[in-house]
Amino acid sequence: MTTRDPPDVDLAMIRRETVLRIARRVILTSLVSVAIYAGFERWIALTPMPGLTPEVSSTALDRHGNLLRAWQVEDGIWRLPATQAETDAGYLAQLIAYEDGRFFDHAGVDLLAIARSAGQAIWYRRFVSGASTITMQVARLLRRETTKSLDGKIAQMRLAWALERRLSKREILNLYLTLAPFGGNLEGVRAASLAWFGKEPRRLIPAEAALLVALPQSPEARRPDRFPSIAFAARDRVLNRSMIKSVLTRESADAARNEPIPRKRKSFPKHAPHLTDQERFTGEAVALTVDLDLQSALERVVADHVETLPPLTSAALVVADHTTGEILASIGSPGLHDMARSGFVDMTRAVRSPGSALKPLIYGMAFEAGAAHPESVIDDSPASFGQYRPTNFDGQYRGPVSVRTALQLSLNIPAVTLLDAVGPASFLARMRRIGANPILPPQSVPGLAIGLGGVGMTLRNLVAIYAAIAIEGMALPLIHRADTGHSARRFLSRRAAWYVADVLAGTPAPLDASNGQIAFKTGTTYGYRDAWAVGFDGRHVVGVWTGRPDAAPVAGMTGIRSAAPVLFRTFSVIGGERAAFPAPPREALIVSSHELPEPLRQVRATGSRQPEQQPDIVFPPNNARVQITSGEYIALKLRSGSPPFTWFVNGEPFATRELERDLAWRPQGPGHFVISVVDRYGRSDRSIFIME
Repeated sequence: MTTRDPPDVDLAMIRRETVLRIARRVILTSLVSVAIYAGFERWIALTPMPGLTPEVSSTALDRHGNLLRAWQVEDGIWRLPATQAETDAGYLAQLIAYEDGRFFDHAGVDLLAIARSAGQAIWYRRFVSGASTITMQVARLLRRETTKSLDGKIAQMRLAWALERRLSKREILNLYLTLAPFGGNLEGVRAASLAWFGKEPRRLIPAEAALLVALPQSPEARRPDRFPSIAFAARDRVLNRSMIKSVLTRESADAARNEPIPRKRKSFPKHAPHLTDQERFTGEAVALTVDLDLQSALERVVADHVETLPPLTSAALVVADHTTGEILASIGSPGLHDMARSGFVDMTRAVRSPGSALKPLIYGMAFEAGAAHPESVIDDSPASFGQYRPTNFDGQYRGPVSVRTALQLSLNIPAVTLLDAVGPASFLARMRRIGANPILPPQSVPGLAIGLGGVGMTLRNLVAIYAAIAIEGMALPLIHRADTGHSARRFLSRRAAWYVADVLAGTPAPLDASNGQIAFKTGTTYGYRDAWAVGFDGRHVVGVWTGRPDAAPVAGMTGIRSAAPVLFRTFSVIGGERAAFPAPPREALIVSSHELPEPLRQVRATGSRQPEQQPDIVFPPNNARVQITSGEYIALKLRSGSPPFTWFVNGEPFATRELERDLAWRPQGPGHFVISVVDRYGRSDRSIFIME
């Protein structure tokens, strides 16, 4: 049998075919992979995207960026905007360690975490850990849909991949910090921190941070106000994980476990409610000029003060930096929800009669016009100005006094005399120059009564007038928004403004109050309906109003008793070194009365003067018997007459050139006495009585 040799094998050809076959498979696999990847990317690119700028609570911030007030969004949710920069770094570290350790490495879905979770589920026959990343949680929060079904989970993963392709890690984390649920109507770490701890999230301690990490996983089941034990356990699990991940030391974690958890939600800040209500913008943070610390302190001052006043009496307060025109505090009522005092009414903007509080402007205009000087002599005696017959608040008259004294004592006749000289129409026009907008009664023309309160004025506008006096006659509109531009304009001459400030700085402070270089003026309206106090130092101007919002009278309420204490307390709260008043301008004439030029020594009297009734000693009455302890003073009381007065005891003068009608006298002992008094016109009265 013959055998055949095997055919020759072309090894080179086999190798080529093998290479080609492998190449075709590689190319095919690559093409399929590219197609799959391209399809995947297209699938991701076509992901329906929800809005990436969720509606957030409007907020009003103070001059330092602190929260004054926030408002709920339309569905009643507290959802305050939050960012990494405004959040405690320790909280962020615990959050990443507990929720998504590979947050900065994965592309939205952590496949390693999914594999681990699946393996654990198979091994333990239950889910031990989740695989949801922070990005996936943001996707779920944006969609506002459940992810318990497979379709829902796939949609969540798809959106997570899409988010990672459109947003940075920082932007995704900011969305989580804004949208994460924390129980009830709280969303976002900032709202949660304010509600549970009463503070911003930028300064959380480890125990607080751990609780806020734990809450979003089961926000209702872990609410500390309803289920404190569950919340406590959840917080400690976060602390344990943080310790294992070396985010916290063992000592820090142990100390945090001993911290209590909050059992009750805190109220959101609502400072300067009337002022902030004017500036509410959906989704915006409005920066105001208000200082939160000063505002909150003065809100307590006002609330405490009204408790000392008659029932239903309210109060309002405005503080401004008169060098810039910025409002630092504004309190429209003692409490927004105080219905008895109509707390919802902003009394800083309510139009009320200012009483004598406008007198400084009258004097300033008279100084500016050369009609008077602080040391000029002016007559305080009964006078008629046509049909208008003003009287002083106390019903008494002091005769010739200096203009300085007339303003400090708030005498009405001198004020009307000067207003008659400068003109009521010019007086109103001067106020309108800075937008003070005085309100006259319907169908009335400006008359002399406007100088004593016969015109409507708001507290805020009154403060603006005093601010202009304080800043050497330059008017700056009062502003409360940090982004408001404004410019100064001349309101009074520098010399006239300095004269007024110098006079007001010498006004006696109320009892138990230190003047401390505060220039101020009080005012009380007819019928005790409004009481005012407005004052300034070298930097701040403060205005206070007290009264009833319904304009009902409050018996005995006066500016010096009801409003001035708040003014001086406010300057005390402002604290710091008192800013000095400006130096006198070169054109100021600082001399005594007799050194003044002849035209300025005496203010020309206007109106027709009326003779005063003769003096009448009211106490001790004639033919009376008065019992008194040895060494005790007795009050001598006089009615009518024109000061100055000279008093006599048994024919011997013991008090001369007295302007006041009440006098304290201490008798040497019991006996018969004759008290007599002579006024400036030589008219007299006497009282004979027995001292026992």
